[in-house]
Amino acid sequence: MFRGASSITLDSKNRITVPTRYREELFADCQGQMICTVDIQHPCLLLYPLPEWEEIELKLCNLSSMDKQERLLQQVLLGNATDCDMDKNGRLLLNGPLRQHAGLEKSIMLVGQLKKFEIWSEAAWQAQMQQGINKIQSGEIELTERLLDLSL
Repeated sequence: MFRGASSITLDSKNRITVPTRYREELFADCQGQMICTVDIQHPCLLLYPLPEWEEIELKLCNLSSMDKQERLLQQVLLGNATDCDMDKNGRLLLNGPLRQHAGLEKSIMLVGQLKKFEIWSEAAWQAQMQQGINKIQSGEIELTERLLDLSL
C-alpha cells in the first residue's frame, strides 16, 4: 500500500525518481513495471504497478465501444496509458503528453493512494490540498453515511 506525499524532482531527461521506501516493493511485486496515464478528474497523472493496471484494463475492456461515453473513457485512459519501467536507480521516464496534462515542471509531488500513485505539479498539489481542507472545514463537503462511519 502506498501512502504519503513525497516531494521529488523532474530531471533534465524528464525522469522522476521513485522514493527508496517504495522501490523494493515495486521491484518485488511487478519488477518495476509501471503504467502511467492521465487522471480524468484532476490535472495530475495516475501511476499504477502493472498488476493493478491490468485489473483496470479488464474493466475498461468490458465497456462498450458503441456507447459514446464509455468509448470516450477508453480512448482517454488507454490512449494515454504509457509503460514506465523503473530502472535500477528507481527512475521513470514521463513522456511529453503526460507531463503537459499535469503541467509538470521541476518540482513534483508523488502521492501514495493505496494501490497507485498520483503525480502532481507541486503548485497544483498545494492548491488542491488547501482547497480540500477549506471545503472540509467550512462544511461544504456533504458527509455521506460512509463518511460519518469513518472514525479517525
